[in-house]
This record gives sequence, C-alpha cells and structure tokens, in this order.
Amino acid sequence: MPIVNRIAEFAEDMKVWRRHLHQNPELGFDCHETAAFVVARLQEFGITKIHCGIAQSGVVALIHGCTPGPVIGLRADMDALPIEEATGANYASLVPGKMHACGHDGHTTMLLGAARYLAETRNFSGTVALIFQPAEENGGGGEVMVQEGILERFAIETVYALHTEPGAPAGQLSTTPGPIMAAVDTFEVYVTGQGGHGAMPHLAVDAIPAAVSITQAFQTIVSRNHNSVEDLVVSVTQIHAGTIDNVINDDAFVGGTVRSFAGHVQDMVERRISEICAGHAAAFGVDVRCVYTRGYPATINSVEQTGFASKVAREICGDALTDAQRTREMGAEDFSYFLEKIPGCYLFLGQGEGAAWHNAAFDFNDDVATVGASFFARLVERAQPVEA
Repeated sequence: MPIVNRIAEFAEDMKVWRRHLHQNPELGFDCHETAAFVVARLQEFGITKIHCGIAQSGVVALIHGCTPGPVIGLRADMDALPIEEATGANYASLVPGKMHACGHDGHTTMLLGAARYLAETRNFSGTVALIFQPAEENGGGGEVMVQEGILERFAIETVYALHTEPGAPAGQLSTTPGPIMAAVDTFEVYVTGQGGHGAMPHLAVDAIPAAVSITQAFQTIVSRNHNSVEDLVVSVTQIHAGTIDNVINDDAFVGGTVRSFAGHVQDMVERRISEICAGHAAAFGVDVRCVYTRGYPATINSVEQTGFASKVAREICGDALTDAQRTREMGAEDFSYFLEKIPGCYLFLGQGEGAAWHNAAFDFNDDVATVGASFFARLVERAQPVEA
C-alpha cells in the first residue's frame, strides 16, 4: 500500500498512542483525560490553535496551510464502551468495566497521525479542522458539537470520517454515495395490569400475555405494513416481567430498536407501534403506555464528496482494496448530524480478521493505522492543493 512515507516513519509512535488510549478508556461525554492526551500530542506537533471543552470534552484544532483557502473537517470519535475487556492483551484496559470495543482509540490515533504529518508539511491551502468528538456511542456528541456551532464558528465547509471494520480485508477503504448507515429509533412499552395469585388468574389482569402478544404483533410491521424494497429493522430486544413463580405481576415491559433510512418509514413505524399498543390495551384490558424516541438520523454521504474520497482511497489502497459501492449498514452513527449540515463522506477501514464491534474480545489492528492517517493526509492535500 502506498502509505505516506513520513507517516510510515512514525508508525511505532502511533502504536504507542493507540495503546495508551486503549488502556485508559472513558465513556460518553466524560473524555477529559483522552482530550488532554490529544491536546498534548497536538501541542508537540506545533499546533497552537486548539479549542477545548466543546460538548464538554470535545476538541477542535486548526492547522493552516501555506496559502488561504476553505476549511475541511476531519472527525474522530474518542469514547469507549461499558464492557469488561477480554482480549488478554498486555495493554488491556486498566479501567474495570470499560474498554475500547469499537475502535475509537484507533480513530483518534489515525487523526493524530494525519495531524502530525499535516502540521509538519502544510502542503495544502486553506485550513484543516481536526474534530475529536466525545459520546458517539451514547449521547450524540456529534449533535451537541453541531448544536454548539463548530461548523459555523470554524467555517467548516466539508467533513470526513473513518471507522474501522473488523472482518473486512486489512487496509480496505469502502464507502457508498447516499445512505450508508441507518437512522436509529427506540421504543419502550409499559404494560400495566393487576397483580394476583398465580393460581387464580381470573382475579387478576395479567400483563404478560399482553406484552407477549404486543411483541408478536410488532413482527408484522416489517412483513405486512412496510414496502419490502426499503430497508427496515424492528427488533424487540427486551422483555421484563415478574419476580416469582406463584405471583401474577402487575406490569411488564417491552423495549427495542428500529432502524431505517427514510422519514416516512419512521413515521409509519411510530404510528403502527402506537396503534398496536392501543389495540392490545383494549383487547387484554390493560393499560399500555408507549414511548417512541427518534435517535440518530441516517448517515447520508454526499455524492460529490464520496466520489472524491473514493479516488483518494484508490491512491492510498489501490483498486483491489477500494470499494466505492459498499452495502449500507443498519447500524447508526452520530456523524449523521455533521452530514445533515454540510457535505462530506463517511468511510470504513478494514482491519482484517478479529472479533466484531462491541465484543469484549475486540481490538483495533495497529497495522492499518498508517493507512487511515495517510488517507486523511492525502484527502486534505488533494481537496485543497496549493496553487502553482
């Protein structure tokens, strides 16, 4: 792979950074120590325009090129997950119950690697805005950074991000124009009946049969209410009720997730969930309260920026390791909030065989960090070349 020679020279430094981050994971918006580590490295690179405390612990740093021009944004997420690590690595998490199980330590490292190179060379016009974001996994840190006005404050015109992909060929860059990751909604259904003795169900109003029937009815939303040519997932992921075998419980809970790509599909699912709950309340003689919450919107790549990013990917990875028409994912990403406001592209970087995302055995492949950093660096140089 034609990775940038200078970035290859400090590959070992990047490994040290990444493994330090891996050992010291932080959750949600509480990425203050991670941000401090990032700031210290940026200062070592000679970057002086560093803005901290955005979305509590987010960082935006600016690198100016050698001539005036537009501002391009590069984003990396910093937060970890509440998972007990099981990699057995000698650099495993030092924080009980927390680990980098989605590669955000690698994302941060790749952006730091690109920052070091770009700060040394400045072989581009305009400005690079390095966006280090907290709370991608839970909390919507991307949304908060956008709400706090970083796009306007720093005049960012386009934005790009990478995400590691276990199971894909190591060093492969893949993306697609248009929707690449789904919108994510959640539902919570609270069923209330009247408790009683397990031997005397006629004297109680049992919430459990209603909850089970609601769960089964939700399965018909995709199969019978939805146009099958559009992607949709409705998954019941929680059912809670009862505490002992001879007591009919007062209540039951059903919860889950909805993944889709279009607003009208979200509208339909929300309406049908409400109708199903209302119908079951009447049919079973229980009270049913439903809470439907819309989360991250779909991540939709801009056609022009995706085409450009794919060209840069081919330059770094070659044709065999570039996929410009990948299948879109039903997972979700809060990078979507950036792409709602300005054009840009989200890409995946293959890291070879290994445990899946959000698995206790997951670990980022340090060997592909130079590929991601080289992609970011070349992206800036090709997007904003210095005029001859």
